[in-house]
Amino acid sequence: MPLTELAFALLVLLLTPGPTNTLLAVAGTERGWRGALPLIPFEVLAYLLVVVPLALAGQALLTALPVLKPVIGGMAALWVMGLAVKMWRLPEAGAAPQVTAGRVFVTTLLNPKALIVGLVLLPGAGLALRAGLFAALVVSVAAVWAALGACIAGRSDCPARQTAPLFRRIAALWLGALSLGLMLGSLPHL
Repeated sequence: MPLTELAFALLVLLLTPGPTNTLLAVAGTERGWRGALPLIPFEVLAYLLVVVPLALAGQALLTALPVLKPVIGGMAALWVMGLAVKMWRLPEAGAAPQVTAGRVFVTTLLNPKALIVGLVLLPGAGLALRAGLFAALVVSVAAVWAALGACIAGRSDCPARQTAPLFRRIAALWLGALSLGLMLGSLPHL
């Protein structure tokens, strides 16, 4: 796949709402855009730890051990459901931010998008260049999601103290729905 097509495919996939994007948007509501930016390297590192090995040897591994796919899907579903429950519970005033670097890292490690990137989009000649393009797009998209969260919380017609709890509940519902989808997708097909 030529780099321009790869960039477009990656951009569409990365912009799609998912667990990591949801966390970055919530981080934007909690910390503001600048405060959420330090979380982005943890997302990039987690993605690269998954997609590069998958691009190099993932297809052979999944063929040799087909049980890995439903196990990974089930783990991702459980993690995302746990995040949904945590997002649903509103923090007390003055509490530390709920979206931490560790949560972003683990969520990204288990993000199903990494499987698509590592098994479908990145494999091929010039892996270093393709992985570099992917990392740059991850940074850009993560900054957009963090900015979205910050804007939602900071609008003049909707002060953060009123918007942030509603946004957290919407994010929790979205994460719960994603978790159920992941769980159903990881079940053996009858």
